[in-house]
Amino acid sequence: MKAIRIHEFGSTDVLNLEEVPQPEAGAGEVLVRVHAAGVNPVDWKVRAAISPLAQRYKEAFPLILGWDVSGVVVAVGKDVTGFAEGDEVYGLVGFPGLGSAYAEYLAAPAAHIALKPRTLTHVQAAALPLAALTAWQALFETGDLAFGQRILVHAAAGGVGHVAVQLAKWRGAYVIGTASARHHDMLRSLGVDEVVDYTITRFENLVHDVDMVLDALSGETRARSWQVLKKGGMLVSILSGIDPAVAEAHGVRWGYLLVRPDQARLAEIARLADVGSLRPVVDSVFPLGEAAQAHARGEQGHTSGKIVLQVV
Repeated sequence: MKAIRIHEFGSTDVLNLEEVPQPEAGAGEVLVRVHAAGVNPVDWKVRAAISPLAQRYKEAFPLILGWDVSGVVVAVGKDVTGFAEGDEVYGLVGFPGLGSAYAEYLAAPAAHIALKPRTLTHVQAAALPLAALTAWQALFETGDLAFGQRILVHAAAGGVGHVAVQLAKWRGAYVIGTASARHHDMLRSLGVDEVVDYTITRFENLVHDVDMVLDALSGETRARSWQVLKKGGMLVSILSGIDPAVAEAHGVRWGYLLVRPDQARLAEIARLADVGSLRPVVDSVFPLGEAAQAHARGEQGHTSGKIVLQVV
């Protein structure tokens, strides 16, 4: 089969389209014919060895990147129930271990996939797993966002952000998002109540007394976010490095999460997509062989939604 492999960490030049052995479905796994693979910031951060996760894989070269997948089951391994050949599935595979989604075939743990949303194409479905599970786990499991609360979502037009605003609206929250002006119409179409153009306005001058901040940026943005929370509010970050003393000084709480596969939540996310409560936005689509261009697009930043590799 064809797959994108890297033999060392580095620039986009290390992404190579190669012929490699096709995997087989082991016990507890299904073999998926990959139709599309999502591209996430962790992908290029691992490739460039700027993610701490890269250290997990340095002895595994050559390795296949990618964790988001949508495709069709072509074989079922021993001890697998609930899936059959021909099922259309999607999932976050292997994370934080290797997922190997940039390939024509993928042996996926059955517990890491669910039936694909019926109303979505494979490209749309591949845009969802990591972003949607991250948003779900941040908002509802780490942060316990409740009906009627106010939330500020940073990078609201990004991969995680554009899903998080929709899930927060579904839960009944009042949603404020930061984004540049060219993303405002898209965010309003997703239900965002207020949009702050961070390029011309400091968000802390407009936003006050929110119950939660979803931090996908860290750095200066995080440092300025503590003051917009009400006492007892919570900043939830998908990036590490929070100083608990800072949260305590502001009289607020904090949380951090590293996303994990979750079949039950994937099934719920698929249901929300099928009833129209969740719509993935695809920024751009590249063929598998143009993974380098896909990474370059992602590293430029300022995407609307997700980048996806189309394999079939």
